[in-house]
Amino acid sequence: MNNLLAKLGQDPKRSLAIFLRGLGLFTLGLFFIALGYFYHHLWQVVGVVILVFACIIAAWGYLGIFANRLLVILSKR
Repeated sequence: MNNLLAKLGQDPKRSLAIFLRGLGLFTLGLFFIALGYFYHHLWQVVGVVILVFACIIAAWGYLGIFANRLLVILSKR
């Protein structure tokens, strides 16, 4: 388990950058959903597709951050 945590959390700055990209895509997806509410409904479909990819990217980045923190906690024991 420590090997997996070490691999996932080896670069927390990169993981933070991946998380922030996912967060930015998430806000872009929300923008397209709001645009589709006021204009054409196909903008909402684009927004939902972007939201799916944004959640996956943000989850991957957060997993790296969490693995790094957990590895630090476990290594202190």
